[in-house]
Amino acid sequence: MKTLFVMRHAKSSWTEPGLKDFARPLAQRGIDDIPTMATRFKDRGCALDAIVSSPAVRTATTAALFASAIGLSADRVSINAELYFAGAPMLLRAASLFDDTCAAVMLVGHNPAVTDFVNDLVGLNSGIAIDTVPTSGLLQFELGIESWAHIALGDARLIEFDYPKKESK
Repeated sequence: MKTLFVMRHAKSSWTEPGLKDFARPLAQRGIDDIPTMATRFKDRGCALDAIVSSPAVRTATTAALFASAIGLSADRVSINAELYFAGAPMLLRAASLFDDTCAAVMLVGHNPAVTDFVNDLVGLNSGIAIDTVPTSGLLQFELGIESWAHIALGDARLIEFDYPKKESK
């Protein structure tokens, strides 16, 4: 059994209009949302073995700050350059490359790919349809696999969908 977390980067800043998309940093709201999401993550008893992120400044920063907030060592966070322009198929490929010693992992990426990917993970017949994953949105999936190489679209079970503005249960 494996657990996959998928996170959309935190809110980015648009204060420098001439800045290239890749270089956009996090807005203060994004920086403030990460500890909130990390606390909720830990309160649910969740833990991670590894994080892989897009190399864009906003995603890499989100991954690093989230890892720090949950106590995951910085050497367990890596960058996959292919995730910057990734679609759902590349996110699936990135997930398939995790080391099998990792039971719980996270991908940090961008929309619309993140929304497409999480919908594809649960499949069309699941009755679950997510319109959009908001910034700092975090989804948890359970996968009935022993090897990450066996991850397949339509085979995941959505356990949790959380985001900063979600009301408490």
